[in-house]
Formats: sequence, C-alpha cells, structure tokens
Amino acid sequence: MDEITKVLRREFDAEEGSFLLRLRGDLDWDRTAFTCLERAMRAACERSQSDEKLDRWVAEGFYEVATWVPSWTSHPNFPKPAPDAYFEDCLERFGDLANWFFRGWHDYSEGHVWTDL
Repeated sequence: MDEITKVLRREFDAEEGSFLLRLRGDLDWDRTAFTCLERAMRAACERSQSDEKLDRWVAEGFYEVATWVPSWTSHPNFPKPAPDAYFEDCLERFGDLANWFFRGWHDYSEGHVWTDL
C-alpha cells in the first residue's frame, strides 16, 4: 500500500488523528490534517485520471468529504477556522476534488495550479 492510499484509508475510516475524526469528535478544524487529506485527494485524482473504474471505498470517501464536511460545518455554532476566506476556499476545494475525481475534468489536470490553502 502506497502512502497516498494509506492517508486516504486513514482519513476515510476516520482513524485516530484524522481530519475527519477531529472535525466530528472535537469540532476542530485541524489545518495540518486538512492539508494532508487535501494533498492525498489531489494525488489520487492525478493518479486515477485515466482509470475506467474507481474503487468503491475511495469513491465513497470523496463523496462523504465533499458532502458531509460542508453540511457538518454549516451549523452556526461550529467553530469555523479564520479567516472566512480560508474556510470557504477549503470547502470549495473538497468540491473541486470530488468533481475531478468523479468526472476527470480537464480543468483540474494539466496546467491547473492548485494553490496552498
């Protein structure tokens, strides 16, 4: 199992220390864990660009991140990270990555610059 797969498995299974577990259990937006997850998702998109079939567990993970994180953090009492633009950009990034993963959008592949959040 390569490093990308290990990170995605740990995150999508919400294992100890993962971004998703910290978000749900501690109501904490861990910026370092977010970056680790976002980069692994981006690498998975790049790697699967030409795949005809997708692994179900990875597809379910991308779907859950893109739909559950915005829903969970939309509560007015959720302690959103500052500044607001960072938080909004992060949610948008999850959506962009899910679109790229499922649709293989060319807008997100060659020539697209992914800025650090």
